Amino acid sequence: MTSPQKPSANWDDLTVRIASSVAMTLIGAAGVILGGVWFQMLVVFVTAVMVWELWMMIATDEPTKGMLLAALVASVMSGQIVEETWLGLLLFLVVPTIGVTQLKAERLTFFCFAIGIQIAGWGLVQFRTDYGFTWLLWLMSVVIITDVFGYFAGRTFGGPKFWPKVSPKKTWSGTVAGWLGAGLIGFIFTLFTNAGLTIVLASMVLSFAGQMGDIGESALKRRMGVKDSSTLIPGHGGLFDRFDALMGAALFMLLVAGLFDIPGVSF
Repeated sequence: MTSPQKPSANWDDLTVRIASSVAMTLIGAAGVILGGVWFQMLVVFVTAVMVWELWMMIATDEPTKGMLLAALVASVMSGQIVEETWLGLLLFLVVPTIGVTQLKAERLTFFCFAIGIQIAGWGLVQFRTDYGFTWLLWLMSVVIITDVFGYFAGRTFGGPKFWPKVSPKKTWSGTVAGWLGAGLIGFIFTLFTNAGLTIVLASMVLSFAGQMGDIGESALKRRMGVKDSSTLIPGHGGLFDRFDALMGAALFMLLVAGLFDIPGVSF
């Protein structure tokens, strides 16, 4: 008879996850606080690595091509950040198009995700430049607290799965806890900024957008038959695994910023 799983098994990876999270948080915080070229370089690096991980999930036997595409992503991102033009955004089609010509399968998958990753990275740089440190701190805090609350609530309470066919580990308890945590972040920001209470609801919607980014990457990994996007970060997998939610949130806020003016959400 198989012995029942020990309750502590749910927390076996906690120490490694915390250590990796602290390291990533410190590096990310330094980049966000310093802004300018430091934040730009950080975003360019993360974006390039995520595209490399995307390529390696699809074409595991061709790492050299993946590295060349990552280098090209870094070049395109750097150029677009320095010489920002809407027409220049068409350059984000270069890597996805080249990838499509080189892949034997999953061409549309690579094309869509590669574009999304690049635009999300570009958006984060624009947010930092145009809206400032506090605004970006809000966005990142919502994404982080959604992940933290979701992780602990899901491990503690378990319960029905949110979308078992796509993300078998994500529970409704963790999902809702993420929304509540995001709402709390929004309320905290009303205490020391000019943001109105609208930011509480906006934070919860942003939390959901981030979760959809996570779900999207989970669907990709299941489609590719892999557990993690890579093994670069102990306890977390790859950069794509850690920044998928931030990518979803950034794309959502780019859409919102382009279409609407949300009253009460300004710092």
